Amino acid sequence: MRFIIIASLLLSACGDDGGEEAYPTYQECFDDHVEEEMLTTQKAIVVCCLEHPIAGVTEVCGATATTCQTYLATNLDTASATSAEVMAACTDYEMQKDM
Repeated sequence: MRFIIIASLLLSACGDDGGEEAYPTYQECFDDHVEEEMLTTQKAIVVCCLEHPIAGVTEVCGATATTCQTYLATNLDTASATSAEVMAACTDYEMQKDM
């Protein structure tokens, strides 16, 4: 009986991934948050930069708003966000990143 209790506690502790769903690409993360969760473009960009591993890497958007913009120029379809939305989201990302 003790074995069952200990095993269930271990499995429940090991099964928690902190809520960080991983995505194979940044675009898939962005699309999921905009289309399925109905987040705004800016919020989806920030959430994907801060909260989700992309292709196994965390903090893919870099350390600054500039590195964020550079990353998104390559990894987010230009039809997904305007340059103004990207700049605003990256500024917000940089502020939130260090909180």
